Amino acid sequence: MDVPVLETPRLVLRGHRLQDFATVVAMWADPMVTRFIGGRASTREESWARLTRYVGHWALLGYGYWAVEVKGEGRHIGDVGFADWKRDILPSLEGMPESGWAFAPEAHGRGIATEAVRAALAWGDR
Repeated sequence: MDVPVLETPRLVLRGHRLQDFATVVAMWADPMVTRFIGGRASTREESWARLTRYVGHWALLGYGYWAVEVKGEGRHIGDVGFADWKRDILPSLEGMPESGWAFAPEAHGRGIATEAVRAALAWGDR
């Protein structure tokens, strides 16, 4: 499945690319990003698994995570979207897409996450 491209006044939400791997690794290794998401930095291998899961969600389920970039900057600064992580939790979320987002520290405090999440939720509602 082709990942739909979403645009907001400041952002482009697009499918992840192999070229995003370096920024995915850097973002998920940053303690400011992982402090409340897992509590520790991700390894390079874990970041690779995350990137391939993002791509795989779109291929298998027709939804997934987008790579987020600021218009005119052309580089990945965060991830936003929906996933079925197959979590072993109660109550079960089986069959229900779970929304999530994470952004590099340079995006923090700029309203970028809010803008990206709103675009993703609007797409999900459609």
